Amino acid sequence: MSEQSGTRAPLSVLVPVKNEAANLRDCLASISFAQEIVVVDSASTDGTQAIAEMASAQIVQFIWNRKFPRKKNWALENIHWQHEWVLIVDADERITPELQREICEAIRRPDVDGFYVNRRFWFLDGWINHCGYFPSWNLRLFRHRLGRYEQIEIGDTVLSGDNEVHEHVLLNGRAGYLAAPMEHYAFPDIATFVEKHNRYSTWEAASEEFHQPAGARTLRATPFGTAIERKRWLKKLTMRAPFRPSLRFLYHYIWKQGFRDGYRGFVLCRLLASYERMIVVKEREFRKTRNGGCLTLNQ
Repeated sequence: MSEQSGTRAPLSVLVPVKNEAANLRDCLASISFAQEIVVVDSASTDGTQAIAEMASAQIVQFIWNRKFPRKKNWALENIHWQHEWVLIVDADERITPELQREICEAIRRPDVDGFYVNRRFWFLDGWINHCGYFPSWNLRLFRHRLGRYEQIEIGDTVLSGDNEVHEHVLLNGRAGYLAAPMEHYAFPDIATFVEKHNRYSTWEAASEEFHQPAGARTLRATPFGTAIERKRWLKKLTMRAPFRPSLRFLYHYIWKQGFRDGYRGFVLCRLLASYERMIVVKEREFRKTRNGGCLTLNQ
């Protein structure tokens, strides 16, 4: 890695992992243009560490104490980054050559402190271009001293895992947008989609029932903010609406034009309606067992 560092971008990349052997090799290959790659692992047992070592990535072990900060914020705060700019990439994501070129140009701009990256989801052997899943903007490239993930506090009732999955970056500065999308292979099959969304629905239900306001450490829910803030406002607005699963299907399939994605769009929108149903029934379950034991969500 050091032999070619002179031709690589002055950029640090953070890759949070746990048992990602199936995804990590392709992920690391797609970010090999960066001078520094740091894989933050949570005691993987499937060969993840060996793959990272073969790619000459730096490996840091993270042991969570079930408190804040979680993995990404911990890494941002505790790792001595070689470069000012950091890119956050999950193991099931890929940086395309077009996006690489944009990133290399973006980090030379003195007037911007962070950039939103668009994600394109692979589902049922094809790309999702509508359904509310594309465009999908996330702040992933920023000056590491100026960005931290929001802290969504839901108390001790649900243990939501050691990594920030649903949280977004709060940037103390000006943000721009990159045109080329990132590829996201989150759902290689339907079983994976269902398994992940079973866990996500527990977190979603808990965040509604037990969310504790954290002030400036969370994004606002407002119709006048960023796309993420508008989406959060709409979600809050419809939280008490009747027939939420049906409304969610209509939102993704009709309003967000999921029908234009053909069969895969129809299947995805039906699955999202089922996901909403799981959230609804788990909210009711939480309300009935609010004084019960601790429910654990492993991410």
